This record gives sequence, C-alpha cells and structure tokens, in this order.
Amino acid sequence: MIGNQAAPTAPHGRAYLVGAGPGDAELITVRGLRLLQRADVVIYDRLIAPALLDEIRPEAQRIFVGKQPHYHVSTQAEINQLLVAQVRAGHQVVRLKGGDPFVFGRGGEEALALQAAGLPFEIVPGVSSALAAPAYAGIPVTQRGVATNFAVVTGHACTDSSGTDWDALARIPTLVILMGVSQFANIAKQLMAAGRAPETPAAAIQWGSTPQQQVVCATLATLAAAIQAAAIESPATIVVGEVVALREQLAWFQPEAALPAQPPFHWPLLERAIHDG
Repeated sequence: MIGNQAAPTAPHGRAYLVGAGPGDAELITVRGLRLLQRADVVIYDRLIAPALLDEIRPEAQRIFVGKQPHYHVSTQAEINQLLVAQVRAGHQVVRLKGGDPFVFGRGGEEALALQAAGLPFEIVPGVSSALAAPAYAGIPVTQRGVATNFAVVTGHACTDSSGTDWDALARIPTLVILMGVSQFANIAKQLMAAGRAPETPAAAIQWGSTPQQQVVCATLATLAAAIQAAAIESPATIVVGEVVALREQLAWFQPEAALPAQPPFHWPLLERAIHDG
C-alpha cells in the first residue's frame, strides 16, 4: 500500500479528474493519491499502474473504462454520461487517467460534460508520459545549446489528411510524439520532406517508467524499421531531436535490474517533512 486510506468526508457529489502518471505508481501526485484513497467511485483507464488499485477503499465502486487500439470498452460519450450520473448520485468520483488528463487524455471533454451538467469538478494534473518517458530513457526534452523548445503531438493527428503544418514541426528542436507507433513511418517521411535531416537522432520508448520499459534508438530515417524489428507497440513515446544522443551519457533507469522494494509512503512523516520544509 502506498499510504493510509481515509473515509470520504464531503457530503456532495464531485468529480476529480486525476492524472495517474506515466506508469510507475509512485509518480502519482500527493493530491491525486489522497483523492483516490477517499473516493466512493473510481473510473479508471487501461494504462494506470495496477498497484494504484490497491489504494482504493474496499467499499468503493471500481469501474473500468479502458481503451486500447481498435477496441474501446466504453465510448467517450458513455464515459461522460457515467461521470455525470455518478456525481449526480452524490458520489465522490475519481476519474483516474494515465499521464495527465489534459495532455491527449480527453480530460477537457469530460470536464466540459460536467460543466454543462452544472456539476462540480477538479482537475488534478499528472506527470505526462511526454516528459516522463524521455526522462526515464535519459533523454531531456530541452537542453541548453541543443534544444530550447519542444512540441508534443499525437500520432493520430499526423496523417496526410490532418492539415498538419509539417514545415513548422520540422523546425522544432525536440518533437515528442504520443500514440504514434503505427503512424511513424509516414511521420518520418513527412518530416524529412519538410527539411528535417534524415540522420536526426530518434528514439521510441515503450512502457516508459515501468519494469517493462524498452528503448530503441535510431535515426529519423531508420526508426520506423527499428520499431518494427523490436516489436515496439503502444503505449510508446517517440522522441525526435538531437537531445536523443544524450541518452548515451544520461541513461540512468535500468528496468531489468533487480531493485530493492521501496518502502510505502507514511503520510504523517511525509506531511511533517513538507511542513518542516
């Protein structure tokens, strides 16, 4: 268990759109964990860390609405309706989403549905895989003298018919692509046609921050083939830019290493440390 659970105290229904982080259970925020432990209802996705489910009170209701490529347990409209119904019933509802709710997480759509229904909600940001997966691979998305800005895009939008400004994307020093494994061959083709050098370092990071993490490094021109050869599948984060070369020096996370078990959080000690500064 990560912390001590407490019974909910708020008398009125409310929704909390909570980012669960990139995959490692310990990367959820303190606020997110507290709300998870107090929830009456938890509506959760496929990519959350399974250990987080142990933090839910036994009497709380758990509802799985996970999505994966080409198969959705629930449509987004159904999830929106479910949130509204549970909050209207007076429940404290945690919508637990992988990464950050507002970074390609459909959190905006869910918040708008709650707002339209006149129901209270709170957004609890999470650690996005767009930042965490590169970090766990030893790849900083910005680096003085190498990359002073970066962009995060979704592979679903990077298609021939999407209206993507490839010229603009090709000029951005670091490009982070989420949900782009199946589209990357086309993405690389479009970037190179827009002027990005074929030899630009590139990497794909599967299951970033978890013991299943796998990193494949290549170039913009060769990464699609490397992804296929290594059987990299979703969820994966792709990074294109000179910063990828820093992995040779900064790769710190060794998922295959047998690391000692981390002690559970102890809230009184944690809160005292925060208070004492």
